Amino acid sequence: MHRSIIEKTLNTVTIFLIVLSCAKVSSPSGGPRDREPPVIIKSIPLSGTRNFRGREIVLSFNEYVVLDKINEKFMVSPPMKSKPGIFIRGKSIRVTFQDELRDSTTYTFYFQDAIRDLNEGNPIDNFQFVFSTGPVIDSLSLTGNLYTAFNLEVPDNTLVLLYSSMADSAVKKQLPDYITRVEKNGEFRIDNIRDGRYRLYALKDIDNSKNFNLRDEEFAFLDEPVNINSEKNYLPVVKDTTGTTSAAGKTLVKPPVEGEFKLILFPAEKKLRYLTSSDRKMPYQLMYTLSLPPDSLKFNLSIPEAGDDSFFIERNRNRDTITVWLTDSTLYSRTQIQTIVNYPFTDSLGLQVYIEDTIMMRFLAPRATRAKIKRTPYRVNTGITGSQYGIHKQIILKSPTPFIEPDTSRIRLYELAKEQRLLVPVNLERDTTNSCRYIMNADLQEGKSYLFITDSAAFRNIYGEYSDSTGVKFTVRTADSYGKLILNITNYEGARIIQLLSSAEKLIKEVHMKEDGTLEFPNLEKGFYRLRVIYDLNGDGKWTTGDFDTGRQPEPVSYYPGEIEIKVLWDVTQPWDIGTFNIKDYKLRSAQKSLR
Repeated sequence: MHRSIIEKTLNTVTIFLIVLSCAKVSSPSGGPRDREPPVIIKSIPLSGTRNFRGREIVLSFNEYVVLDKINEKFMVSPPMKSKPGIFIRGKSIRVTFQDELRDSTTYTFYFQDAIRDLNEGNPIDNFQFVFSTGPVIDSLSLTGNLYTAFNLEVPDNTLVLLYSSMADSAVKKQLPDYITRVEKNGEFRIDNIRDGRYRLYALKDIDNSKNFNLRDEEFAFLDEPVNINSEKNYLPVVKDTTGTTSAAGKTLVKPPVEGEFKLILFPAEKKLRYLTSSDRKMPYQLMYTLSLPPDSLKFNLSIPEAGDDSFFIERNRNRDTITVWLTDSTLYSRTQIQTIVNYPFTDSLGLQVYIEDTIMMRFLAPRATRAKIKRTPYRVNTGITGSQYGIHKQIILKSPTPFIEPDTSRIRLYELAKEQRLLVPVNLERDTTNSCRYIMNADLQEGKSYLFITDSAAFRNIYGEYSDSTGVKFTVRTADSYGKLILNITNYEGARIIQLLSSAEKLIKEVHMKEDGTLEFPNLEKGFYRLRVIYDLNGDGKWTTGDFDTGRQPEPVSYYPGEIEIKVLWDVTQPWDIGTFNIKDYKLRSAQKSLR
């Protein structure tokens, strides 16, 4: 018996030891996170090699790597006609190219931060590989800053091009001698330049041609050539790499280092006439947009087998957007409607012609369900969204579809005075350019409360829909619930446009001035505001873009340095020397990007 117990005990211990021997062995968890970027341990050839004539570069690293958005980030300066191939082989990257290399030329391969380690994604920042096909590595540099023309923001994905050819046609037909991409803070730098005289440009390259060959491409040019030589080598100041951190803990764009040259990127002036779009978002609405107002040549529309009384046409104030309202139910119930339009068009020779086009307008109604469909209420927006209504603000009635004349007997406005209601006369005025808008005129007094009531069917549209009854109370704000901004504009001769902007850069008000003086912006909500000045050089009362063909730069704009805080009952008086040109502060640009 004792022997049996001993045998059972030995068997149990043996099984336990077998289970332990089969347990999975793993490394202890935890440990510091890898934050180091990959390190190049070998390259063929070495960076900085002279008299190189090979067709391949091999970069070997101390760990496995990946390529992040390599097609967007990789670039060769000077550019090659055929894009090099880039492949990963184990811990190495191979770059192969088919182009015949130029004689005595320094090539720079820009990887930016595309090379990252496999496990943690740590990038090698601003990685460049350089070699020369001649006996010398060119070592001169050029630096600068790029901003958009109208709001001085930093454009995304923009190239900077450097040409040794002085001909204006070179940037349209030839590859540049040197190329780089603008950084997120607006800086740009081109290294390894040969001494000489160059033309400097920037380009939003839509077709990836490295040429300014499309009118839709935004462009920048420097008026005068730049001279690159050893006596004036444009080396940047040491950068502040600490960056700026937002309240949310996100790293914002670093302050830009001021470079030698400033480029202003502008959109081309619209000169070509064409139909930009056609759309049918509702069964009874057709919309067409033109690149330019038609001027003396009209936009005409006809619908085969439909009478002229089965639709009517409206144009916006600029006359470049045409809205067609279909009034015949047998017409707008169709899934497809054939329309014939006539409009001005610029042909391939640059001549303005009048063409006819057939456009099929389609509308697919939502698929029907078995559930009972409720009537979609017809709503009219009064613009009164809260209990407080702005002083001197008009009440605009808006409908998604054309009004028929409202039934004013069903519309009432009362002044709420203590325990009684006083009827206030109202007048409804139709917008002559928009059948979906009415303006309500009434004598509204500051500080008084009102009740706006509309009975059922007070508003109707041309499709037989009617509004439900509504009532809204509101109080007209008093002048002492606002703040005021007073500007003393100085130090500039000539026409200018002063714009008051919200912190999100929405235009609040603009004033045209011909000379220095005092400018007031009353009745401002509390908050932060920005100021922009447009130097109206041609005096046409609007901002004018640039034109490379005529050598015209865009009209310059400048910002007031910083934001201005307005408080209730405060009158803020602020001097502004607009003779001093200010690029928008980088903190304002960073804040603007975070609002998008």
